[in-house]
Amino acid sequence: MTKLISTREAYGRALVELGAQYRFFVLDADLSKATQTCLFHDAYPTRFINMGISEADMMTTAAGMASCGNTVVASTFALFATGRAYEQVRNSIAYTGANVKIAASHCGVLIGEDGASHQCFEDIGLMRMLPGMTVIAPCDQVSTRWALESALTTEGPFYLRLNRYPVPSVYQEDAHFQLGRGNIIVQYGSDAVILAHGDLVCESARAAEILKSQGIHITVADIHTIKPLDCELISTLASKTPLVVTAEDHSVTGGLGSAVSELMAEQNFGASLYRIGIPDCFGRSGSRASLASHFGLTGESIAAQCLSALTRHSK
Repeated sequence: MTKLISTREAYGRALVELGAQYRFFVLDADLSKATQTCLFHDAYPTRFINMGISEADMMTTAAGMASCGNTVVASTFALFATGRAYEQVRNSIAYTGANVKIAASHCGVLIGEDGASHQCFEDIGLMRMLPGMTVIAPCDQVSTRWALESALTTEGPFYLRLNRYPVPSVYQEDAHFQLGRGNIIVQYGSDAVILAHGDLVCESARAAEILKSQGIHITVADIHTIKPLDCELISTLASKTPLVVTAEDHSVTGGLGSAVSELMAEQNFGASLYRIGIPDCFGRSGSRASLASHFGLTGESIAAQCLSALTRHSK
């Protein structure tokens, strides 16, 4: 875990690479430098359309292009993709099963200084509720490239969740991924299990190292595909541990924490569930580091919260 690159930059690079292998169009809404689709524009200018500040228009245009047999990637900030254009995503893309891949950057509170108005941490909840919508939240450059190629080669609507700031590489270049199948990142033991996605995969791995130094041995899994959820892996892990923890830069309502709690409520694992994420509040302006500390999204905080939850469970 050494190389630092944001998943939005990895996405931009992957667009260029995969653009040589697959025929698809890219739409953006006046944010191509921020979303990194500008790299695709430079490489394939005839397959790129800047729609201007009109996200709802962009989504319906993407759906229309898809109805003519095209594969279309539509990018903007998560707040605009899943908030401002929600009705268009629902009715024009999800309802019709359009072959549109929504790749949204600047998700969660860890986008930092953009502040509460742009910190979208309800996006996964909004997207996973839509029938037929596949939802992926990659954690590094390797998983981002896989997520994009998987979306481009699989028919139907996708939502890809990308971050703003550089993060360490979690995977080697030859790592294996499968849609709807999580990957175990750390496997020290079954004292607890952390299920994470996005930026918090690396932080959860750090938490595992901290807890190991204290004699607590846990497993960390990257649940990169939130929908369809890897029920088999989660059920297997939950059946062998007293505590399941979900960790995400997303609201504790509607995201991975909710998806896992829904699964566990239907099973009889006997494990407790603790959700780490954004509570019932809006974000705030600040540096990425200060916000990670404030909302308990650092490796140190995740480790402390796991320890506290284990202590409560044992009483």
